[in-house]
Formats: sequence, C-alpha cells, structure tokens
Amino acid sequence: MRRPPGNGEAASEGPGGWGLWGVQESRRLCCADHDCCQQALLQIGINMMALPGGCHQDSITLPGQRLHLMQVDSVQRWMEDLKLMTECECMCILQAKPINLEEDAQGDLILAGGPGPGDPLQLLLKRGWVISTELRRIGQKLAQDRWARVHSMSVRLTCHARSMVSEYSAVSRSSSQEIGQIEKLLMEKCSELSAVTERCLQVENEHVLKSMKACVSETLSTLGQHFGQLLELALTREVQALVRKIDASDNIYTTESTTGNLFSLTQEGAPLCRIIAKEGGVVALFKVCRQDSFRCLYPQALRTLASICCVEEGVHQLEKVDGILCLANILTDDSHPEATRAEAAAVVAQVTSPHLPVTQHLSSFLESMEEIVTALIKLCQEASSGEVFLLASAALANITFFDTMACEMLLQLNAIRVLLEACSDKQRVDTPYTRDQIVTILANMSVLEQCASDIIQENGVQLIMGMLSEKPRSGTPAEVAACERVQQKAAVTLARLSRDPDVAREAVRLSCMSRLIELCRSPSERNSSDAVLVACLAALRRLAGVCPEGLQDSDFQQLVQPRLVDSFLLCSNMEESFV
Repeated sequence: MRRPPGNGEAASEGPGGWGLWGVQESRRLCCADHDCCQQALLQIGINMMALPGGCHQDSITLPGQRLHLMQVDSVQRWMEDLKLMTECECMCILQAKPINLEEDAQGDLILAGGPGPGDPLQLLLKRGWVISTELRRIGQKLAQDRWARVHSMSVRLTCHARSMVSEYSAVSRSSSQEIGQIEKLLMEKCSELSAVTERCLQVENEHVLKSMKACVSETLSTLGQHFGQLLELALTREVQALVRKIDASDNIYTTESTTGNLFSLTQEGAPLCRIIAKEGGVVALFKVCRQDSFRCLYPQALRTLASICCVEEGVHQLEKVDGILCLANILTDDSHPEATRAEAAAVVAQVTSPHLPVTQHLSSFLESMEEIVTALIKLCQEASSGEVFLLASAALANITFFDTMACEMLLQLNAIRVLLEACSDKQRVDTPYTRDQIVTILANMSVLEQCASDIIQENGVQLIMGMLSEKPRSGTPAEVAACERVQQKAAVTLARLSRDPDVAREAVRLSCMSRLIELCRSPSERNSSDAVLVACLAALRRLAGVCPEGLQDSDFQQLVQPRLVDSFLLCSNMEESFV
C-alpha cells in the first residue's frame, strides 16, 4: 500500500544523503587461457591427493585421463573431488577458529554488475554510494584510532575515486573545466590522505599521533567536500540533459523513457530532488501535463512531480508555472482516468503538506481551493481502491491544515457523511494510514460548532470510539506509529466535539469514558505513547465535566481532579518497574 505523500515518513537515504546506490556482488575469477587453467587445476588436484588422507583410489588417474575428464567442466569436476580430499585434522582446527564478522572486514564494496555502457547517471549513483560509504567508515575507524584500517581503507577510497573519475570521463558527453579542476583536487586529497595515514602507522608517540589525527580528520573533511562538489556538478549536468530531452521531445516513447529516468532519480533522496527542481524539471513535467498528445503519460509525470515537491524548491517552481491551476483542471476533468486524478491528488497532498513551511505562501492555491476540494471529495466517494482513497483523503487532510476555510467547504459538501460511509467499506478504508487521514479531517472540522450535529446524525461517535481501539496488524514501526496517531486524533476529536452536551451524552452511552480510562491506565493499550495519554486525559476531563456520574471515585481523584500534569505523571509512571 502506498503511503500518503506529505505526511508520511521520509524516504530512507543511504550514506551521505544520496540514497542507496549500490548493492554487493560476489567476485568472479577470470582465467585468460583455458588450457593453462586446466593444467593448473590438474596440478592442484594431484598435489592435494598427495596429502595424508587424500588418497582416494577412484580419483587417482593418469594425467591424460584426468585432463580428458576435466575438459567436460574442469571447475565442477575439481570441486567434486575436493569433497573427497579433505584433511580431517585441519578441518577440526578450522572449525574451532572464530570467523571475523567485523563490518569493514567483509571485503571491498563492489558495484553490482557495473553500470551499463553509456549510462553516466547509474555510474555516478553507484560510485557515489560506494565512496560515501567508505568515507563514513574511515571516519568511524579514525575515531577508534584503528590506524591500520584507516590506511587500508584510504588506499581503497583512492582506487574508488580514481575509477569514478576515469569511468565518468569515458562516458560523459563533454568535458567541463570546472569538473576537471574538482577532479584534480579530489585526487590530490586522496593521495594526501593515503600518504599521511601511512606515516601514522610508523609513529608510536601518542602525542604526535594525536596531532596527526587532527590533520587526517581535516584532510578527510576536505576530501568529502570535494567529492560532494564533484558529484553534485556531474549529476547536475546529467539532470540538465534529461530535462532538455523532455522539453524538446515530441515523441511519446522518448518522453516516457526520460520521465521514468527522472522519477528514478527522485527516489534517491532530497538532494537530487533539489537539483531536478533547480534545473527546470518541474517546468518540463508540467509542459507534458498540458499536452493532450501526452495524456497517457500524465500519471507518470504527476508521480514524478509529487516526488520533486517533497522539497521547498520544487513547490516554488510549481507555483511559478501556475501548477496549481493545472492540477485543478486535471482533478475536475472527468474525462481523465481515475489513476490520473489520483496522481494529481498526490501532488496536491505533497504541496500542501504541513511539514513544508513554504506551503503557507501558496497564494495561487486559495484561488482554486473550492474546485480542488470538491473534486477530491468526489474522488473519495467514487474511489475504486484503497490507494486512490488514501491519496485523495491525504490531500483533504493536508488542506484542512492549510486553511480553515476548507473545513467550512467540507461541511457544506457533506464530507462527514462521505468519509464515515467510506469507513464501513473495506475496499476503500483498510489500513490505519487511511483512518489516520479520516480522523485528521474530523479533528480539524470538529472546531466548527455545526460539525457536532452531523457527527451524531451519521453515527460518527461510534466510529470515533472504534478508532480509540486501533491496533496494528503487522507490528511494523510505521504501522504502530500510524495507530498511535489514530488514537490520539480520535481522542482530540472527541474532546472538541464534547463541547456539545448531546455528543458528550452519546459518548458516555457508548462507554467512551471506560475506554479512555483504560488507555490512560494501561500503557500497553496506547503503546506507551505520551501523546495519546495527554489527548485521552483531556477528552476524559471534558466528558467528566458534562457527565461526572460516569466515573468512579478513584478515577475522578486520580485522572480528573488533579492538575493535568499531575495526572499525566501518575499514568506515565505506571509502566515503570522499581525492582
């Protein structure tokens, strides 16, 4: 299930903030001459049979006969013979020795298959991941004064950097004086790092080593800066080429392929998204979304835009090209497939995210807000899948944070009925992530006095009661966190709605007070969440003010009568053990 953009978790990035670029691959042994290989394997086999315990009658053949057998599959034959030619005493000794599982002793980082020919982007990403990982490891070993490891890893780093420079020069379209200068500085610092770490191996005086450690640290820092500058410049050149290709292309297949490459880059993390936004990626993608001949590419282009707009630079570019109006046109045009409108909703959810401070200055959004909100409610109502409903409801949830006027619009559009009806439809609402969006909308709308009557009319109090019992299915950290948010926002919604006596009495009738007390007193019920505890205490106090007879004396004296902070401390200490 896709998570809502804008209020989900950041995508995890690899070392150095550039994303996870490389995977490891086992080394391959290559022999230049097949006949030489056979002769070498033959000699190894004869030598091993001469060892004590290696005398196996069936395996002793004349050299010519063995050579004939090995011509079928020499390596496979040799490995089969090895099973019968082991030295028992040596094997026992090997089994008694521990195997070093130290992270950096597992071998060099190896590029998975290597980038394809003429693929500078993949080369930069993979080599960049390897080098940034090596830099991080060298820093760790330096802090531990592991000078032997620092030196060996510095030499390895130099090899990786030299490989990246030479390979990129071979596949890049044109040379750049600026890139050439930084490449030279990078290699000079790599050589300096290797030389100074080698000298450190020969120094025994701790005072001298301490001063040299500061020098190594400074060199490593400067090297990292040069590497970052080189990688950013090279990636910027490649992104510029992709953007120009999208902008100039009138071929649907070329545009589809190039847009797919751009989307892949956005998954590498925020730094690349900033580069893409800065180099005109948002402008080029909205150009695609305004051409009828590219209608089939709208979902892919919009998905890429949603990824780019996770950074402020992307949102700024979106507003400059009047992207909100384009999104509104797509959302309100029923001739577009549901998938296209869902991706447009994802972009809206991203650019209105409360986590981006720049969204508060989207003046163009206010002009189209009514059309967008109306289209999103309709999309929620007609959604054919949970993912479509999730994207549309996430956009609505973020808009309710964006402007209070949106809550009044939602109330007029009968949004409460649409959302509460969807909660009984497992095809549309089937995860805590989706319920998180729904309860967010209800919590923000509950500040309106008119909201209470609609909640009661649609049996909304019972739904909120059910959200107080939200439990994760898989137990993953993301799902557990989503369940905590659902419980917290359900309690907040209940506290706000309980200003209305009718809502408070309905909540008491449905035993909401008992559930709130359980959440306060039992840390396991709220996953030891302090945010859920505070929200439940506030809701319980609001309900007790209307219907105090629903509380036992002990609950009143501990959870309602004291100051909120005292009740919080009492309940939060219940999980502590003083054994």
